[in-house]
Amino acid sequence: MLIWFLPVFLVFLLVGLPVFFGLLAAPGLLLWMNGQERDITLLYRNVYNGMDSFPLMAIPFFMLAGELMNRGGITLRLVEFSQALMGHLRGGLAHVNVLSSMLFAGLSGSAVADTSALGSMLIPAMEKQGYSRRFAAAITAASSVIGPIIPPSGIMIIYAYVMGESVAALFLGGIVPGVLVGLGLMGMVKLMADRYDFPVASRKQTWGERGQAGLKAFFPLLTPVIILGGILGGVFTPTEAAAVAVAYALLIGLFVLRTLTLKEIPDVLNRAGITSAVVLLLVGAAMAFKTVVSLSHAPEIMAETILALSDNPLVLLFLINLLLFVVGMFLDAGPAIIILGPILGPIFTNLGVDPIHFAIIMSVNLTIGLATPPMGLVLFVAASVSREKVENIARAILPFLAVEIAVIFLVTYIPALSMTIPRLTGFAD
Repeated sequence: MLIWFLPVFLVFLLVGLPVFFGLLAAPGLLLWMNGQERDITLLYRNVYNGMDSFPLMAIPFFMLAGELMNRGGITLRLVEFSQALMGHLRGGLAHVNVLSSMLFAGLSGSAVADTSALGSMLIPAMEKQGYSRRFAAAITAASSVIGPIIPPSGIMIIYAYVMGESVAALFLGGIVPGVLVGLGLMGMVKLMADRYDFPVASRKQTWGERGQAGLKAFFPLLTPVIILGGILGGVFTPTEAAAVAVAYALLIGLFVLRTLTLKEIPDVLNRAGITSAVVLLLVGAAMAFKTVVSLSHAPEIMAETILALSDNPLVLLFLINLLLFVVGMFLDAGPAIIILGPILGPIFTNLGVDPIHFAIIMSVNLTIGLATPPMGLVLFVAASVSREKVENIARAILPFLAVEIAVIFLVTYIPALSMTIPRLTGFAD
């Protein structure tokens, strides 16, 4: 009977039950119906055990660092720097939106934070320049998925925690795919700008003016250098790196740029605490859900089913990408990784796919799912920020999703895109 845990969970989602409660109610109900009351206790105890992890402490620290950066006006400096570089192009503000997401990705690692912070500034600005509100919201949502791909990444921290992989290797593996998504989106913006005659955001700035904008953004842009440099140099662990990022954000916000005040700190802590609590509760519930996955022997059954379809790794990777894409439409990336990672990872490792490569495939695919209708989380955040209907944004985002799907398959079938940097730095074989 336990093999029905996933269909029951999907039914709960379809009737509107929040993901956290669905992750606990579906297996709990089946265990009770199967007469396994003792395992119900194990299920709910694992909610706490799933969150009680030192590596996972990196997530709330990165969330807090992102909030501090945003509240301290650092996001505005990144946008101004992006506009100095690309504002003169046709469709300039759309390009600025994408480039800002790429830069902001190195600070927060969160698609939701990206959509909220950049969307609140750029969506109204794009609307004033003549872009439709749905297009402005769509490009903001589409580009925000770069946040969890370019390091630091909360999703990759969760994958490393569940699968026992190196966080540093995953962070390095995400750099090229994240940049590819950004360049692909800019390419689509250019095609649309030429076709629909998008406006130019500003005059072409001189190199001196660009240099001044770069100086203003220097300290924020130093954040990912400190984080990655410290992790790769063995100076601190990813969790310690996240804490250093918070200290650095406080330092530059309070004393260097002086754009943050002590009065604002309690509200920043409150917002970061709520966001972190949501993420960690989902992780805890997903780890409990994973207990029933193992009790039901679903990994063995799914492995046999997948391997019966084909013994060609390339065909199987194509099919798994389709599966992950569909899962990403309905389930948040963190819980999806915790549930499916232990099932799918060993299958492809045994077929000769490098575990780091598969981790990047899975992370990128499920991250893009955050912007995929009907349940993509950043679509709802973009709708909230822009006050545009979700269904209108979902239609406008389709060309950008096509680009991101193309990147998924490039990363899947060209391993060098995600493996070259980890190999050159000695974090992968």
